[in-house]
Amino acid sequence: MSSTITAIAEIDGRPLRGGGALPDHILNASTPLVLRGLVADWPLVQAARTSVRDADAYLRCYYRDATVLASHAPPEAAGRIFYNEQLDGFNFSSQMVRFDQVLDVLRAHLDAPQPPTFYVGSTTIDTCLPGLRAENDLDFGARDPLASIWIGNRTRVPAHYDVPDNLACVAAGRRRFTLFPPEQLANLYVGPLDFTPAGQSVSLVDLHQPDLQRYPRFAEALAQAQWAELEAGDALFIPSMWWHHVEGLDRFNILINYWWRQSPEWMDTPLSALMLALLSVRDLPPAQRAAWQEVFRHYVFDSDGAEVAHIPPPARGPLTTPLDENEARRLRALLLNRLNR
Repeated sequence: MSSTITAIAEIDGRPLRGGGALPDHILNASTPLVLRGLVADWPLVQAARTSVRDADAYLRCYYRDATVLASHAPPEAAGRIFYNEQLDGFNFSSQMVRFDQVLDVLRAHLDAPQPPTFYVGSTTIDTCLPGLRAENDLDFGARDPLASIWIGNRTRVPAHYDVPDNLACVAAGRRRFTLFPPEQLANLYVGPLDFTPAGQSVSLVDLHQPDLQRYPRFAEALAQAQWAELEAGDALFIPSMWWHHVEGLDRFNILINYWWRQSPEWMDTPLSALMLALLSVRDLPPAQRAAWQEVFRHYVFDSDGAEVAHIPPPARGPLTTPLDENEARRLRALLLNRLNR
């Protein structure tokens, strides 16, 4: 299917290695970009290019005693990390195990023709493998991203979005990314907001076998999709809110990614606002809902400061623009008081 989807734009990332911080025009972009060879000089990548066993041994050099949340799915799941048929549970189980046990299990199933799925998602590197980033890292300048590791055999993670910007670096194996712009939300048939396989809402459509009778608008999402297949050493910048379906294609795959937000740390996730809107706005009578749509447009989506210019700054309270940390703290306390009434 990927042959009919637009390829993600790409550049040669090798000139960016060792040249200081990654440039802002990449890290602040609103469209995805493949950076070929960006991390090809990482010792972990070099080990993985030699052999799976070399990559395994390299990781073990940094392991101490950390435990990780590991997921397991039967062979019939074909690597797809997903719900059960009723969407009231999942097709995998998870438990906390030692990181070296994950490596043991992956190594034991390297040659199995149809192995079970083993997967460790988004685990903080500095906690799990202290010291690894001393030799395998990137310079983000003033940004202080969260660095995480993902490891497993052949896996398929359904299309989902992340609020932070994301730089995903393939350290071992190959990964296929299929991306959808944020405006394709209605065509992706997204599942529950509050009960998810890994914390984020996911598309219910199986990208490998899309049921276009059940999900007809997904055809339009596919028409707008972009894809790339990355080798060890390549990286992909995924902008905030872009939906991405991620596949680990080999029997042993490692991804290291960096997340950062272009907003202050004290700002809440916009998902909180969505949940509150579902609680208080969505089910209003149509005329009232339309009125509140205008209120949100005026104060939020079209805000440029002019909407509060007539109010003296000391009296603006939550309308202060931009909001600062102290006013955000006051607003959060006000919300909590209202919600707990």
